[in-house]
Amino acid sequence: MKWAIDKSFDFCYGHRVHNQQLNTEYSLDGCLACRHLHGHQGKIKIFLESDYLQEGMVTDFKHLNWFKKFLDDTLDHKFIMDINDPLLSHEVPEYCNEGILDLSKCHIQEPEMYWTPDLEVIKDGPQAVFEKYEGMVFVDFVPTSENICAWLLSVAERKMEPLGVRVSAVEFWETPKSHCRVES
Repeated sequence: MKWAIDKSFDFCYGHRVHNQQLNTEYSLDGCLACRHLHGHQGKIKIFLESDYLQEGMVTDFKHLNWFKKFLDDTLDHKFIMDINDPLLSHEVPEYCNEGILDLSKCHIQEPEMYWTPDLEVIKDGPQAVFEKYEGMVFVDFVPTSENICAWLLSVAERKMEPLGVRVSAVEFWETPKSHCRVES
C-alpha cells in the first residue's frame, strides 16, 4: 500500500515576471501585465507519501507547522524579486552595485536559498524606505508560479527527509483559477 496526505496553506505575496512574453494568437492581446509589480493571494498544497504508517499516520499534520511558519515569516506580505531582474537597480538601488544586486549587503538564508536585505545598510534612512526593504525577498529565479512551486517543493523535501516522509508533490494557486503542480 501507499499512503498519502496533504495540507493547504495561504499567503499573500507580490512579484514581477520580468521575462513574460505572449503569443497574441492565444492571449488575444499583447498586454504584459505580469511584467508589472503586482500581488496575489497564493495557496499552496503539500502532498506527503509513505509506504508504511508510523503510529497509524503518514506523519502527524502538525509536522507541517514549520511550513506555515516558513510561509508567514518568509513570504507572507513580501515582494519576491529575481536577483537578475533588470528593474532591480531601480527598485533596490541601495543594495546594488553597478546595477547588480550586491549580495554582500544581504543575508543568505540557508538551506532555503533566498536573500533578504541587510537592514543595517539603510538604518539611518527614512522609515518608508526601511519598510520597503523589510518586505523584500530575493531569489535566483524568475518568480513564476511554476518556479515558486518548485522552490517550495525543494524546501519541503529537505525539511521532511529526516522524518522519513516523502514530499511527492506541491500544488500552487496564484489565483483561484490559475494553478500549477510539480512532482518530485
